[in-house]
Amino acid sequence: MPPFRFIQVGTGGMGRSWCEHALGPNIRDGLIEPVAAVDIVPEVLVHARDGLGLPAARCYTDLERAFAENEADFCTVVVPPAAHESVVDMAVRHGVHILSEKPIADTMEASCRIVRKVEAAGLKMGVTMSHRFRRDITSLRKLLWSREYGDLDYLACRFTCANRRMGQWGAFRYRISDPLMIEGSVHHLDLLADLASMGDGSLCTSIYAQTWNPRWSEFQGDAQALVTMRMSNGRRIGYEGAKANAAGLNGWRQESIRAECERATLSMNHGRIDMLPLDHQAGPNEVGASMPLLEQAKWSNEWLIEQFAHWLAGGPPMETHVQANLQSVALIFAAIESSRTGQVVDVQAFLQRHLSAAP
Repeated sequence: MPPFRFIQVGTGGMGRSWCEHALGPNIRDGLIEPVAAVDIVPEVLVHARDGLGLPAARCYTDLERAFAENEADFCTVVVPPAAHESVVDMAVRHGVHILSEKPIADTMEASCRIVRKVEAAGLKMGVTMSHRFRRDITSLRKLLWSREYGDLDYLACRFTCANRRMGQWGAFRYRISDPLMIEGSVHHLDLLADLASMGDGSLCTSIYAQTWNPRWSEFQGDAQALVTMRMSNGRRIGYEGAKANAAGLNGWRQESIRAECERATLSMNHGRIDMLPLDHQAGPNEVGASMPLLEQAKWSNEWLIEQFAHWLAGGPPMETHVQANLQSVALIFAAIESSRTGQVVDVQAFLQRHLSAAP
């Protein structure tokens, strides 16, 4: 298939990572081809010039000009969530497919509007839930779904970071509401629900969350959370998330996930997966038998970009196409509602209520 031409929207922060890392392997494989890049901050367009090899004339600070002056098959959306809908609107006007960073948008209402707009335009839109497609998470998923150790009872996840001071985790996140949920837990609740589905299509039915911001945090919104979830197949999930702790014990790509199964405990920590068999009494420093991780050329965003290109070429939809990804968005905004009301939230009813209200 010929390479699909794309406009990179966002070249600073995560956009820089896309320019310098995620897009390159797929460009070299002949799957995609950059034709332009856009960012409202002129200085960060250097990442598109250096990472994507684009000339200065194809690097824009004006979104409309970039779309008007360049023929493209799709665009990327790697800007803060509050700006996602405006980029999607531009893509819809130009009939361009969309590959977006998570979440779909910064509110449930905007996320539902985006889905309706994309559907009405007959376009394809994928969302890069990169952490679900990491090597360690994918390896754990294969182990769980194989049922080699019997059925899954519950999952427990710990994600704790020491990022309480302004700018330690991207400056814009310190100024938004619910930064942990919208910018962090969106990945964890998504991958945990996926693991707990055990491959049978089960969805999260209820969620209860407490979120807060400690007095020593420089975040304006809630940076800490304790969450419990229940799946339609009866499996349960417990999640601890924190961005304002004194010490980071399990940060990005170092999360602790424990899967309690019928015949074994599977423990993932700092990228390593260990198995402790039934009736084994572990010593205080024992981690268990190390399980091999899967091997392949691409993981995370590199792999998701490849999946998106194959979808554009007529292959099956990527797992995280925008309609399916509404489940992920519903988890975080239902958790936020739960925290504010103090009540358990019916996730599927929450989602349907917002979809019905979307124009």
